[in-house]
Amino acid sequence: MNKESTLIAVVALVVGLLGGYLVFSISSAGKTQQPNTAIQAGSGSPTDYTQRIAQAEKVVAQDPKNLNAWISLGNDYFDTEQTQKSINAYTKALEIEPNNPNILTDQGVMFRKVGWYDKALANFEKANKIDPNHLQSLYNAGIVYVVDLKQPEKGYGYWNRYLKLDSNSQTAMQIKSLMEQPGKAMSPAMK
Repeated sequence: MNKESTLIAVVALVVGLLGGYLVFSISSAGKTQQPNTAIQAGSGSPTDYTQRIAQAEKVVAQDPKNLNAWISLGNDYFDTEQTQKSINAYTKALEIEPNNPNILTDQGVMFRKVGWYDKALANFEKANKIDPNHLQSLYNAGIVYVVDLKQPEKGYGYWNRYLKLDSNSQTAMQIKSLMEQPGKAMSPAMK
């Protein structure tokens, strides 16, 4: 093989690996639309996460503008309780795509986790301004107001908007239950 053939083979290999990784990243990025993001733990073995994180870190080191890799990295940090790293990865993703309501919402959940309720609410409100039908941002804004800030009247406003868009899902049933029993919604167990 000459240098040109070797170079073409290496480039083809790298493109193939990145293509496969991007397909994986896109399917991984879909987790941002799951209900109950604020209170639901991730799934996967520690080895899976370690490998995915290492791979995504390599990708973003070589291609800092790779949106899917940043989202995947943020999601895996999110699921492995690496809150600050998750916030940072979502920040990088938002630098690339600042009006993505899913990224804004996931980062907002991480802001909530560290007690930055004002930043969390700003993210949820921006996500909802971008997409008024974005259920996750409505749900999570309600959680911050009802559970964390003990301002149920503000939280119920978000949840009522949620219920107008979706009244039958598992999350909708959870919201209805919490609104019927205000003391339950404000219990520390929700955190």
